[in-house]
Amino acid sequence: MKKLALLLLFCSAAVFAQQDAQYTQYMHNTININPAYAGSRGVVSVFGLYRTQWVGLDGAPETSTLSVNTPLNNSRLGLGFSLVNDKIGPTNENDFSVDLSYSIQTSAEAKLSFGIKGSGNLFNLDPNKLRMENEGDPQFANFRNKFTPNIGAGVYYHSDKGYVGLSVPNFIQTNRYDDNDYAIYKEQINYYLIAGYVFNLDHYEMIKFKPAAMVKMVEGSPLQVDVSGNFMFNDKFVLGVSYRWSAALSAMAGFQIKKSMYIGYAYDRETTKLNNYNSGSHEIFLRFEFMKGYNRITSPRFF
Repeated sequence: MKKLALLLLFCSAAVFAQQDAQYTQYMHNTININPAYAGSRGVVSVFGLYRTQWVGLDGAPETSTLSVNTPLNNSRLGLGFSLVNDKIGPTNENDFSVDLSYSIQTSAEAKLSFGIKGSGNLFNLDPNKLRMENEGDPQFANFRNKFTPNIGAGVYYHSDKGYVGLSVPNFIQTNRYDDNDYAIYKEQINYYLIAGYVFNLDHYEMIKFKPAAMVKMVEGSPLQVDVSGNFMFNDKFVLGVSYRWSAALSAMAGFQIKKSMYIGYAYDRETTKLNNYNSGSHEIFLRFEFMKGYNRITSPRFF
């Protein structure tokens, strides 16, 4: 089994600082990292995202996300459901989560929301994608449909102009594999701090600019810092860039197809030596919102 542990190190190395699935357009996908975001847009919001990372590199991460969140009957409560599928090398993970938030009106324009997240992870490893020393090793059965529950929490202060959030999606540290000598594919606790603010650059509010940042801390990994700047034109078109510290540079674009539908795309290029072995990463998402029946209708925004 020690031979197996060495083989599985590929998975840990390929996503050394990733742990949770990585997103360039995290400012549109906040529900996955902070449960307090649930219901904050004031409408039923459906979000789908697909990301293929490090294209051309065998076994590179591939992530699909689907989430729904909504306020509950114009109350202070918000509810969210999410599904994330993450494929890396020979592994395939499915995360299911339910989010519940409670909001307090702190001013005429701002709210402070608290959220809790209950989640479950279903982990699979395909031994056919590994070169094993002992074919048919019965201990491989331990890697099929391995289920682990978890719980998380978050705080989210927000208005139509800006936000600050602090969250821990998973409080329980779990091992996907442990033979008492090695703990490979170990899910560490991830800490997130996010912030962003929208500035109007002209009197008619036709051009808006939003700087944003995300700081992610994982035990045993370098601190990950993402900074971005996006421009929105006429509440329709969005163009921006993002930089993941000592890792990648990204270009982003978005379009408000209609008031209820927004599409976004991002392309990442590595700034490390890994750039020599892949042709970049692509990420696309679509958000659809059901506005009927709610008094408050959100204006197009970045978050």
